[in-house]
Amino acid sequence: MNAPEKLNQYDREARAVGNIVHLEHFNVCIPDQRLATLFYVVALGGTRDPYLFMGLENMWVNYGRTQVHLPSRAVPPRTEVLRGTVGFVVPSLAELKKRLEFAGAEMKRVVPEAKTRFSWQEKDGVIEATCPWGNRVRCHAPSPQFGNTELGLVYVEFDVPPGTADGIARFYKEVMRAPAKAEGGRATVGIGRNQFLYFTETTQPLPEYDNHHIQVYIADFGAPYQWLKERDLITMETDADEWRFQWIVDPRDARKLFQIEHEVRSMKHRLFNRPLVNRNHGITNMTYVAGHDAFRGTY
Repeated sequence: MNAPEKLNQYDREARAVGNIVHLEHFNVCIPDQRLATLFYVVALGGTRDPYLFMGLENMWVNYGRTQVHLPSRAVPPRTEVLRGTVGFVVPSLAELKKRLEFAGAEMKRVVPEAKTRFSWQEKDGVIEATCPWGNRVRCHAPSPQFGNTELGLVYVEFDVPPGTADGIARFYKEVMRAPAKAEGGRATVGIGRNQFLYFTETTQPLPEYDNHHIQVYIADFGAPYQWLKERDLITMETDADEWRFQWIVDPRDARKLFQIEHEVRSMKHRLFNRPLVNRNHGITNMTYVAGHDAFRGTY
């Protein structure tokens, strides 16, 4: 009998999904749906959700299995700016550049009185853009780094104070039970198959927190809640399948590290895995082909 072959050695830990199974959306208040449509729909190639919030009080924009939520109901109008950068994968950077050029010209034509912060540039193989109110977006072409995703929100990278990355990684690993590590002043948190949260230390002064938020689904809905509840860190008891908190703290000493509201939902939430409509943003009335209305890439 031949000796057994040496078994392949795999890094099983690197393939762990962890407790946070999906980063579905980030939420920022905006004052003008016209400009939001030009940036998030026309330029970035998203699709306004055709079923929910079709009025002027809010707009949900779909990117694959993920969304951007853009409430516009505040009186007086309010603007929120995420303290960091949002990462998307888009099918084609070349097509994205064309749409950004068009959207920029349309902003000046349609809303000539608006002084926007809109800009964009190609840098190091990605396209970095700024929305009309200052939210920063970084767009990547599909790559193995993000699995087979061709369209979607793949990460949020927050700017955080110096000396906080280690404690932030501990929080997500020990409290939220997600794969997390800190290296070189940056905490990396794994979400589901191909999404991430990054927390990168900076010496630049950070603006005051303005109540923008991210939303995640988690598998173990009870243990993180209990840990946070015992420390008086739960800020909202929405319903049976959702709660919220704002402060990331170091589990070692309860030191407050960074403030960002987490809208946390269970996998039994009514919206979990809801099918999202995604249009084929490369098709026009002049190039229409029957059966190609929807985006047919992978999410």
